[in-house]
Amino acid sequence: MQLTSRFRRSTARSRDLRPYPVAAGRAQSRRVTRSDLNGAAGAAQLVELDRRACLRLLASRDVGRIVFTEAAMPAAHPVSYLLDGEEVVFRTGTGRTFGAVRDAVVAFQTDEIDRAGRTGWSVLGVGHAYEVRDTHRLAALAGRVPEPWAPRRGEHTIAVPLRHLTGRRVVRI
Repeated sequence: MQLTSRFRRSTARSRDLRPYPVAAGRAQSRRVTRSDLNGAAGAAQLVELDRRACLRLLASRDVGRIVFTEAAMPAAHPVSYLLDGEEVVFRTGTGRTFGAVRDAVVAFQTDEIDRAGRTGWSVLGVGHAYEVRDTHRLAALAGRVPEPWAPRRGEHTIAVPLRHLTGRRVVRI
């Protein structure tokens, strides 16, 4: 059975999972309709955040998710963190997370969601993680980097310079 060119074009468009086109270097937004909000009253707007806004939001939180590859599969673990300049810094123990993130390209994500208001934001950064070993830097970070929630999990301090940073916010209009 041969597919018509019209059918091929329509199925190709339906596979395009991008939320909307983004012009290089320019923030884009798309009006979110009631049907997008599953029947919630009112409309919202999806706004792309610039780097400065992303850093400000990252600094307002202290728990996020480190995203890495483990056994060729994606994995995400929650971590308590500090934004130090443009680096996410967290502590971890000697184990799977440490072995997988040290000297690897990783992602870091955090967000805030208002379920009742159906608004919120999400920030995602990508960078090459490294273990902080410089004694002067470790001394400067001492007392600032939150302790891991898991007991005895802070033997290693990991930093992720945020080379690529994106964010989105859903706001009511």
